[in-house]
Amino acid sequence: MSAIPAFEVGVWNAWIFILPFLLVTYGLSYLIVNRESALFSWPEYNKQERPLLGIMMVSWIGSWIYSIFVPLKLGTAWLYVGLPIYLVGLIFTLLATLTFARTSPDKPNTDGIYSISRHPMYLGFLLIYLGIAIACASWVYLLVLLIVLGMYMTVLSMPEERFCLEKYGDAYREYMNRTSRWIGMPKP
Repeated sequence: MSAIPAFEVGVWNAWIFILPFLLVTYGLSYLIVNRESALFSWPEYNKQERPLLGIMMVSWIGSWIYSIFVPLKLGTAWLYVGLPIYLVGLIFTLLATLTFARTSPDKPNTDGIYSISRHPMYLGFLLIYLGIAIACASWVYLLVLLIVLGMYMTVLSMPEERFCLEKYGDAYREYMNRTSRWIGMPKP
């Protein structure tokens, strides 16, 4: 892994991994998910959470721009290890998006991949960015992964859970009691 990989614009750069991620996360969501769904509803962020949201968004968008200039490590173990991790993350994200499309807006998502994790989309993001960082052998991507997803997974998932508790009440509370936030982690 290198701290600063060769910067060059090319076809075989990390943007190739970012494009399907953006299409699934934003394009597909926009096309198939009901606008009344929780996916298109945003929680209220408090004074401590808002600056973190800003840092996270700048880091997130910066990583997309950075991906244009960072070559994949073609023909190396880095790519062969990173690619399957990325693909599993993309599948998690796709399954989470499809669950949003099937679930009525007046019920929490509790089926499919949401039956094993309350935040499978974030787990998908984690795996996607980890796969990209490995496939590019880039410490910068790994740092972005830690910043952005660390905030998502620790700070910003909390307002979403508050929002879901307000919107869905006891149905979401029961879901919280039977489903862990992250796969394999104890239920909070």
